[in-house]
Amino acid sequence: MTNFVYLNGEYIPADEAKVSVLDRGFMFGDGVYEVIPVYSGHAFAIEGHMDRLQRSLDAVEIKNPLDIQVWQEIINHLIEINTGNQDAMIYLQLTRGVMEKRDHVFSRDMQPTILIMCQPMEYPSQDKNTKGIKVITRDDNRWADCFIKSINLLPNVLLKQFAVDHDAVESILIRDGLAIEGSASNLFIVKDDIIRTPPISRHMLGGITREVILKICSNEKIVAREIVVTEDELHDADEVWITSSTKEIVPVTTLNQHKVGQGVPGPKWQQLIELYQQYKQSVMRS
Repeated sequence: MTNFVYLNGEYIPADEAKVSVLDRGFMFGDGVYEVIPVYSGHAFAIEGHMDRLQRSLDAVEIKNPLDIQVWQEIINHLIEINTGNQDAMIYLQLTRGVMEKRDHVFSRDMQPTILIMCQPMEYPSQDKNTKGIKVITRDDNRWADCFIKSINLLPNVLLKQFAVDHDAVESILIRDGLAIEGSASNLFIVKDDIIRTPPISRHMLGGITREVILKICSNEKIVAREIVVTEDELHDADEVWITSSTKEIVPVTTLNQHKVGQGVPGPKWQQLIELYQQYKQSVMRS
């Protein structure tokens, strides 16, 4: 089955899509992106993703070429022609556009390059049989403005690869003694039945799944705090989770070769993953 992408106003087969070598995304990593989960043919939390896209565009001074209604129409059409009612993932990327010649300085009237892809996605099975994952800690060597969802992901790639090369799934990043987030995820810990997640800052990318979890906690009167997490507190946590649009909520059971809590997914994770799945279903029905 042919997979279609949206590229600069056209729906074309993925293997026919081409971008100029002078595109600033290719030359400089000069662009931003979003990843949106799709459940049973419906894009999830799309308003939150569009808001974050706009924040990233504003931060890098790229004008948003489309309004949210048009974005939604394109995304819905891609889902329809590619995956129908299946679970899927939308990858959306904007670069500053194509240069006449290679130059660090950019023109503010450039036409952005827009690429949107839709591909089938199998989301992780998360139930009472979930075993949890291994993670390790690493120094956060990324640039300061991590709140921008930049396509320039080389530090994240290397940090993620380091984890995989050392029999782990993710690297939890430590900056100035504080646990910030994962190389491709946000971070939650539980201590004494209180859920904690590092507060939004320029050093982290605020995840949409993270926002949904905090909303669920607020709705259900579950104590959850946005507060700094020290490296020592991370190691002393009763539970540790990582979250993202494609991972949802994943319990960490081994941290730096040591058990987290009892070494199995904890009761707060079990409570939140059930509430998260319920929330997903309620949103999809509305």
